[in-house]
Amino acid sequence: MMLAERWKWRPMAFANVQTRSGAVGSQGSSHKVALAVVTTLFFMWGFVTVLNDVLVPHLKSIFDLNYTRVMLIQFSFFSAYFLFSIPSAKVIDWIGYKKTMVVGLFTMGLGALLFIPAASVPSYPLFLGALMVLAAGITALQVAANPYVAVLGPPETASSRLNLAQAFNSLGTTIGPYLGGMLILNATRQNMDTVRQMSADALQAYRVHEASSVKVPYLIIGLALMVLGVAIALFKLPAMPEAERHGGGGPKQGLWKYRHLVLAAVGIFVYVGAEVSIGSFLINYFTQANIGDVSEVAAAGYVSYYWGGAMVGRFIGSAILQKAGTDKVLGMAALVACALVCISMLTFGHVAMWTIILVGLFNSVMFPSIFTLGIAKLGPLTGDGSGLLVMAIVGGAIIPLVQGALADRIGIHHAFILPAVCYLYIAYFAFRGSRPVVA
Repeated sequence: MMLAERWKWRPMAFANVQTRSGAVGSQGSSHKVALAVVTTLFFMWGFVTVLNDVLVPHLKSIFDLNYTRVMLIQFSFFSAYFLFSIPSAKVIDWIGYKKTMVVGLFTMGLGALLFIPAASVPSYPLFLGALMVLAAGITALQVAANPYVAVLGPPETASSRLNLAQAFNSLGTTIGPYLGGMLILNATRQNMDTVRQMSADALQAYRVHEASSVKVPYLIIGLALMVLGVAIALFKLPAMPEAERHGGGGPKQGLWKYRHLVLAAVGIFVYVGAEVSIGSFLINYFTQANIGDVSEVAAAGYVSYYWGGAMVGRFIGSAILQKAGTDKVLGMAALVACALVCISMLTFGHVAMWTIILVGLFNSVMFPSIFTLGIAKLGPLTGDGSGLLVMAIVGGAIIPLVQGALADRIGIHHAFILPAVCYLYIAYFAFRGSRPVVA
């Protein structure tokens, strides 16, 4: 009887093992497809965000702005992260990750379409308003997509997955300056001394003509974002209930006791600030007579190398992080980036150009590494922790503005001291501050 029972049990156990194995395999395949779909979002927001680097010199010339005022472009864009990150985290709690991504895409599309009336007037405040709407949508995408990719598989490879997804974000930032430079920047733009001598009517006509170059690119972008939003809405993404928290208090409950999360938020603040500051000034930096002495259109092409380095570095980093510790890789990258910025400040010509471009390669692993180290072991608070980290992207609003003020006073060349200091903090976070400690 015992023997018969054993023979009966074994096929049942084997069937259970097969079922579980099939479920795991099916889940892994589903996760890979979901990762591929979500990766398209990373590409789109990278492409749209980096166009700010082209808008900076373009609107600076149209509205005759100094460096401090033109950095309001980045201030308006990245301040949206501060304003809308926590609300976006609450939206995840209410409707989940997928629907939040769809809301983000449609909001981005609306912001892109608002560039058309802003260019028709043309009005610098309206451009800034359109940028804030666009960034509000990107904020919702960031808050939803980053933690979604991080929890879409084993926790030990979360940083590697996020680096891979961010590599496609960098693909967008690599293509963006090149296409944006060709479509938006005008190689035959009038000299500013000539523009300042124009009559009021002539000046208005000049601004309308120059600003019109943004209409077609942002119309295409707006329509593409809305089509992508419909596609994501129709696609079945796996739910992640273990990383969601429905109902209950706001993100203030329990988050601040996670020391590594708070220090990671500071790390995101200074990283994004440093990366955006460098990218925003590159076109103006490369057109300097003692640095690159090239046209704005040619300089925009060089900016693609800066963001392209980040793309290459993220593909490499995704492989390295399968084997090496995230904290160690992040710390070494930050120290090398700091050294490269310092070399650029102390040199001229091609050495100054290529050392600052090379910073992009070492920027590559920073955001995904800081992010995954920051949300480690948060469990159901992952969505709210993501909201806090994405809120810290406001560093991209504040640090470029401060660097703009520095550039007006000490020159664009030596204003890069600010990003160098930012990289030193990231090295501290990597080696000491990233260890999970609950206060």
